[in-house]
Order: sequence, then structure tokens, then C-alpha cells
Amino acid sequence: MTAPDLHQTITAVWRIESPRLIAALARMTRDVGLAEDLAQDALVLALEQWPQTGVPDRPGAWLMTAAKRRAIDLKRHADMSERKHEALGREIDARTMETPDLDSALDDDVGDDMLRLIFTAAHPAIPSDARTALTLRLLGGLTTDEIARAFLVPTATVAQRIVRAKKTIAEKHIPYDVPRGIDLGARLASVLEVIYLIFNEGYTATAGDDWLRPALCEDALRLGRVLAGLMPQEPDVHGLVALMEIQHSRTGARTNTAGEPVLLLDQDRSRWDRMAIQRGLSSLSRAESLRDIRGAYTLQAAIAACHARALTAGETDWTRIASLYDDLARVMPTPVVELNRAVAVGMAYGPARGLDLVDDIVKSGALDGYHLLPAVRGDLLEKLERYDEARGEFERAASLTRNERERAVLLERASKLK
Repeated sequence: MTAPDLHQTITAVWRIESPRLIAALARMTRDVGLAEDLAQDALVLALEQWPQTGVPDRPGAWLMTAAKRRAIDLKRHADMSERKHEALGREIDARTMETPDLDSALDDDVGDDMLRLIFTAAHPAIPSDARTALTLRLLGGLTTDEIARAFLVPTATVAQRIVRAKKTIAEKHIPYDVPRGIDLGARLASVLEVIYLIFNEGYTATAGDDWLRPALCEDALRLGRVLAGLMPQEPDVHGLVALMEIQHSRTGARTNTAGEPVLLLDQDRSRWDRMAIQRGLSSLSRAESLRDIRGAYTLQAAIAACHARALTAGETDWTRIASLYDDLARVMPTPVVELNRAVAVGMAYGPARGLDLVDDIVKSGALDGYHLLPAVRGDLLEKLERYDEARGEFERAASLTRNERERAVLLERASKLK
């Protein structure tokens, strides 16, 4: 195996194994930061040894063995004056004696371990940007550099966010556990929010030269699928997975050969991933079967399903979509939902009706500075043949977006109205 191939293999192994490895180590140490450090030490050792010895048959067990040995080495040689270090050493020794079969040790309670890690990394007490970075680091297996590139921020910024998240976990004594009872709902909502934030940043990049970053969508989807497997009776989890699967199915049609955005109604639907759509529809059906009243993610997935089922843009059931947005607005009454509802109403009942709803949002000031507000208003004005006003709205939207691809599309639409 060539050096580049080996490095790619190790990277793939790390992406797959690191969440399970860190989760198991966190169970043993009760310290997420220390668990990640031990896992990273094991990775460094793999990078040193595997080029000579080859990738082992059970790489996850190999990494676990290396991490445990590193922990024992710290116990024997580091300053053990603090009581928590002594407790760590005793627990590692005990667990090592109890579970000599390291393959089994890695698999024991892996479902519970992963759940604990997911809920710890996405705890609502941690700032949103730090939650996202920590989740990608611990559960996505991404390096700090990779996260920084994905979100177009300096590596130092991401590093600070991760440090801040770990500090918050320590200072607030956030338990490495899955909440029970009434606390589960609030914590689960935070977990789902983090996963969807990751997906959305990949689906429509907020800044930079690229319209989308599929790798982030895939990371979010993987996290969602893991969570669905661990919490099969939670409808909101299946609703989010359904939404992400259906939206991600459009990836191949969302840009042209030059990387320029192609809007939903203009996309070549033959390029949509039908297998992803089927997975999404299956998850949607599961979510709807688990609860009579649909949650926000399930409703959004149902809206996405209306588009997925339409073989052409002209076959889209906009009346159904507008009705679903009415339901969504009751469950999640936010200005962005209202803006999307205005689009659906405009498509179902005419642009004048949609424009009235948009103008109400403008008057409220709730979305001042949000580039999609003038973009939607410009689209409705163009359909009403109020071209001068539409041009001004597109130009204003272009001035507000931080994504270069999106800015180019908006300016092009404005120029065509001159």
C-alpha cells in the first residue's frame, strides 16, 4: 500500500472508530477531554506504527488497547497528586483486569456510550458554535483544521470553541449521561438542533465561494442515522433523518458544471438520488407512525417529500405544501417559517397573496438584514411584473449575502430586469 493510500485508510478508520473509542474512554474516565486526548494519542501511535506493521484486522480494538496503555502510563509516570488522577488509575486498572478481551471491551455498552457522548457534546449549556465544533470533533472524527475549513473560520477560532466547550462541561459539571424523563425532550432538541445546523451549513454555505459543502451534509446524516439507531422510538429523530435524506438527494442537481447554483424549480429532477429519497420517505413514515401530532422536523420532511414525489416542477402540490406550512407555523412560529410559508402561498394562490405575507414580515422588522427576505420579495414582485422594484430587492439581497455564488445569482437576476 502506498503512503497516500495508507494515510487515506487511517483517516477512514479514524472517522469510523473515533466516536466509539472516545465514547468508551469517556465512560471509563468520566472526562470527555481526557478521553479525546487518549484517543488522539492512540491515533498518533497508529500513524507511527501502521506504516511498518500494516493496518490491523481489528483497528478499533488496536486503538482502544493503545489508548488504555497510554492511560496506564500516565497513571504510573505523571503527577498523581490530584485525587481524580488516582481514581482514574484505579478505575482503569480495575476495568483492564475485568475485561481482558479488548474486542469485547470496545463493543460493550457501545450504544449507551455513544448516546452519552452525543448528549454531552450537544448540551444546551454549551454555546451553539462550540456545540457544533465539539460534536464534529468527537462524533464526526474531523480535525480542527477540517472543521475550520468547512465553516470558513480560522483554525484558532475553532480550537478556542472546542476548548470553551470542554471548559463548560468541566465547570458546569455536565454529566456524561443521557437525561431521563422530562429532561430528555429539551436535551434531545439541542442534539437535533446541532446536527441540523451542521447539515444546513453544508446544504447552503453561509459564506465563501462554494454554494454547498456535501461533506458536511454527509457528516450530519451519519450522526442522524447513528442517533436513529440508538433511539428508534423517538419520532423527532426519524423526522430529522427524513428531512436530511430528502434534501441531500438533490445535491447532484443543485449546481451546474460551473458550480453555480440551480434553484429548486429549475433543477433536473432525473439527477435527484432516488435511493436517498426512498430512505427519506421510509424515515418519514416511521416518524409519522410513532406520533399522531407531527413535530417540526417531521413537518419539514413532509414538505420536502411533496417536492420529491413531483417528477416535474409543474406537478408540485403547492396547496398541500402551503397547508403543511400552516401546521409548521403553529408548531414553530418563527419569522423564517413565515417567509417560507409566504413562498408556498404565493405559489399556491398567486404572488399577490404571497407578497402580502412578506410585507407583513417586512413591517415587523423581524428579519431585517436577512438576505432571503428581499430575495423572496424580489421574486414575487417580478412575477407581478413590478420589475423596477424587483430589481432593487435583488440588489439589496446581493448586498446582504456572504456567499459569493449566491451573490452572483442575485445580481444576474437583477441585471435581467433592466
